[in-house]
Formats: sequence, structure tokens, C-alpha cells
Amino acid sequence: MVNMGRYLQLLMATALLTGCATSSGQPAARIAEPAIAAAYRPLHGRVHLGVDPVDGAAMVIAPGIAVTNQHNEEMVDRRLVIGTAGQSDLLFFRVQTSTQPPRAQPVVGGRVTAYGQGADAELRIAHGVVHDIATAPGFAIARWFTYEADAGPGFSGGPVVDDQGRLVGITFAYKDEGGKRLIYAYDMARVQAELDNLQAGRRQG
Repeated sequence: MVNMGRYLQLLMATALLTGCATSSGQPAARIAEPAIAAAYRPLHGRVHLGVDPVDGAAMVIAPGIAVTNQHNEEMVDRRLVIGTAGQSDLLFFRVQTSTQPPRAQPVVGGRVTAYGQGADAELRIAHGVVHDIATAPGFAIARWFTYEADAGPGFSGGPVVDDQGRLVGITFAYKDEGGKRLIYAYDMARVQAELDNLQAGRRQG
């Protein structure tokens, strides 16, 4: 599991990706991968007493269950929330869709595509390359991975897709470093582990 202290340090050093009156990436007419398109959910809401619009995304990852970032909670109907991850910036909520996109693990050097929302609620796209996979000794599941791309506000909670159209991660933050932008994402093994832990806790409770 992610060390909470390290997780908080990461959040302090990076910017969360909720879109607020800005757009990043490039406009996209549609999501090219059919299974990803079927599972993609745009999010929209307002913050600061309803003054400022915000945008993000979510993905259906199992029948009736979607995931986004916890910091996107203002864009999700609270009545639909299943719960949040204890060690990651993830929130799970109920949907009426049974789709389940194919998954894969990210590979360093692999080309990926990310999707998110723009300031005018339009679909945005960013292409990149997996930069690093952050692992911890003794843990089988990576803490997160990074990819270099022109993503940013509005991509929060959106999918990261490999060149075979498989879901490899959920974006949650970015950091500008040395003239390049690194996007942070949880791989699907971590997302699934967090969902499993949440569901197990609910059964025990």
C-alpha cells in the first residue's frame, strides 16, 4: 500500500488535475478505442460557492462501478458514492453501466493516450510515453506511474490507455519538472486493490 506520508508529500509537490476554467491537451472529436469510449464518463461541477466550473472524468471499471479521483467528489452525486480509498486519491461510485474495458499494466517507454475534459466540457486528448513506475520494496503493486504528456487540468480521474486500446491507469496529478510535464496515474492493479479493500471493509462492517 502507498505510505500515507509519502502520498501527502507527493500531493504537496504536484498539482491536482481538476479542470478549473482552463484546458489542456488537444481537442478530440471522439475516443478512438470503443471499449474505453463505452466506459468513459465526463464529470462537471462547480466550486467556490458555485462560482467556478470544474471538469474531470471517470471510468467504469466493473459492472455498476466507476472510479474517479477523491478530489473530484464535488462532481459526483453523493448518493451514488460507494466509498474512497484509504491510501490513494480514488473515489468509487455506482453507475448503471455494465461495461468493463480490457486492462493491462503500464510499461516504461510504452506509448499511452490519456483522455479528459476541457473547460467548455469538450473532450480532450493527450499522447505520451510512460516515464517511470514507482515501486516499493516488499510490495507487489506499484504506488503510481508517471507518463510525459501535455495533459493537465480536466484529465483528473480520466483513463490512460496503451497502444492496444487497453486501460492501464487512472490519472490523478501532474508536476512540471525540468521543462517537461510528468503526469501521475495509478495503475489498474492498484485501483482494483483499493476497490477490493473497500468492498471487504464494507462486508466486515
